[in-house]
Amino acid sequence: MEISDYFLFDAFYASVLPKDGAVAEFFTKNAGASNNLNSSIAYTSNYASQLSAVTSFFDSMRNKDEIYGLGPNLLPASKYMNDSFLPRSSTIREFITMFIITTIFGWVLYLGVATFSYFFMFDKKIFNHPRYLKNQIWLEIHRGITAIPTMVSLTIPFFLLELNGYSKLYMKVDESTGGWKAILFQIPQFILFTDCGIYFIHRWLHWPSVYKRLHKPHHKWIVCTPFASHAFHPVDGWAQSLPYHIYPLIFPLNKVSYLGLFTFVNFWTVMIHDGQYLSNDPVVNGTANHTIHHLYFNYNYGQFTTLWDRLGGSYRRPDDSLFDKEDDKKKTKKMWKDQVGEMEVIRNELEGKSDDREYIEEKN
Repeated sequence: MEISDYFLFDAFYASVLPKDGAVAEFFTKNAGASNNLNSSIAYTSNYASQLSAVTSFFDSMRNKDEIYGLGPNLLPASKYMNDSFLPRSSTIREFITMFIITTIFGWVLYLGVATFSYFFMFDKKIFNHPRYLKNQIWLEIHRGITAIPTMVSLTIPFFLLELNGYSKLYMKVDESTGGWKAILFQIPQFILFTDCGIYFIHRWLHWPSVYKRLHKPHHKWIVCTPFASHAFHPVDGWAQSLPYHIYPLIFPLNKVSYLGLFTFVNFWTVMIHDGQYLSNDPVVNGTANHTIHHLYFNYNYGQFTTLWDRLGGSYRRPDDSLFDKEDDKKKTKKMWKDQVGEMEVIRNELEGKSDDREYIEEKN
């Protein structure tokens, strides 16, 4: 945030909303009248003490060393830092800036990682699968890039809490924060915490009434390409991201580690949709496990491990046939036929007999 403000947004806001501009003058006048009215109402209604108590309570929860925008931190003050009607610490400015940064970063990360995976990892034999959709990649991309801005908007309240010192995110690595040992411990703790949270959220998304409204768009892809990774209903994608944002509100987490883990999560999300079956690991919820989830719906809800699926009775070991590297078209067709037969039974139970997907014709 500070880097983008220093190199871009300080100058942008100073130009668009200068401190002495017409917009600043209008809001200053109206804010003064509004403050006088609010003060009168609070006094005459005896709300002043209650309001003060609430304000003091929330203020006591803030880590004042981690409040953004009160002054320069990583970089010196830019030439335009104090020239805008909206200072860096303005909630309105923080919302706008975070929306722009996170949306662009989300698009670049999604399209960049998925494109790399498509060309260098993705098994393109899946194009011949009888449950591959017409124009599937473009449908996935359209769903992903249109969902990301809404997912970002829903997530920004968490970012605002973090920027205003209401989280346990920190920057310094020293004895007071636990040093490097604490950071090494935070990584597996973050993975295990979020894996648990996503498992239960994902199972909730498969309740029939919720599934039809929110999660079905992601299960449009019976067989996936890397571009399916972010192709969600935006509320679905946001719901499954909640554990990532709840974690730093509860547990200490280094800011650089948080950014690194956020990037890792996006890589992982693409990877488990790329159809590259490298390992049938009993612990790691890899690509094969997630392929089983898309094919058969009711299994393997976990994100990183199989722990919660095993505890919840929803684990299904991937078929050995997925790992058969032999290029035998007859065996592959038989495997796909068996998959489709079982999948249709489960899909009919979950979605009903009507299926609005447009599949390719099976190629010979």
